[in-house]
Amino acid sequence: MSLTRRTLGLAGLSGLGLASCAPRPVAGGQTIFNAVDVHPADYPTVTAVKWMGEELGRLTDGRLGIRQFPAGQLGNEDDSIGLTRFQAVDICRVAVAALNNAFPETRLLALPYVYRSVGHVRAVVDGAIGTELLNVFEGRGLVGLAYYDAAPRSFYNVRHPVTEPGQMRGLKMRAPQSDIFLDSIRAMGANPTPLTFGAVFSSLQTHLIDGAENNWPSYQSSRQFEVARYWSQTEHSFSPDALLMSKASLERLSAADQDLVRDVARRSVPIMRALWDEREATARATVIAAGTQVAEVDKEAFAATVRPVLDRYLAEPRLRALHERIAAVA
Repeated sequence: MSLTRRTLGLAGLSGLGLASCAPRPVAGGQTIFNAVDVHPADYPTVTAVKWMGEELGRLTDGRLGIRQFPAGQLGNEDDSIGLTRFQAVDICRVAVAALNNAFPETRLLALPYVYRSVGHVRAVVDGAIGTELLNVFEGRGLVGLAYYDAAPRSFYNVRHPVTEPGQMRGLKMRAPQSDIFLDSIRAMGANPTPLTFGAVFSSLQTHLIDGAENNWPSYQSSRQFEVARYWSQTEHSFSPDALLMSKASLERLSAADQDLVRDVARRSVPIMRALWDEREATARATVIAAGTQVAEVDKEAFAATVRPVLDRYLAEPRLRALHERIAAVA
């Protein structure tokens, strides 16, 4: 993961107070952390981080707080990671797919058809495996604070209903910029097209792509359902989101404050999940009422198409061992 010219430009946005190193002391002895997210202000991940800021303020009499930049104000998810690594901002929420290439261990969270249900992936990230997978970031300037829900993910397109893999053939499907997603979509028979999340709506409108894959809330909040009305309930990925913090920002705090930030982040997870479950149900109902056609699919057939992809990644001994442990989680 390199520091791109775009990231350097974003890091120099002095008008937003982001040119100095993080965290940002302000008048009255406060320290305000800057947090970024590509999702809108009312999205569950953004709301959970807002709760974190309020809780930190409550517990420190206003000494610590969080200022948010939602809706992609400071760029896409790759930009967010770079800005956080290089201390232009303090906290970012990104999809695990954006981390897979730089942090190989996170691939176990994104591989297709590894998890049985939302309950299964929650049990994994809440346990010892999740702790291990939060610790992989510190060698590259980041600290893993928590994993947030972002699943299950399914396909949708502008062309026709898809109920089995053969109907994916020839479709140009947006993929996150992750080798796993590119390989998986290709194995299912479609033509993967890597694009940032913010580029998907216009690309569907102009038929640069025929479809994409994501969860119900993102499909609804981005208004992609207005142009891609055929939803296929593949549930091929239960990939979560990661809440990350600049390691330098955290280490500038006292040991007690570091522990407090980590604790508040952990306690934000059930807050986020309650919001997520509600938002997922509302988003699904909203898009169906607007005309989205939902198709049940042959999940076993889809899983069979990506089995070679899974086997190729699991040839790495550490990933295979983690996969066996994940499969054993109740």
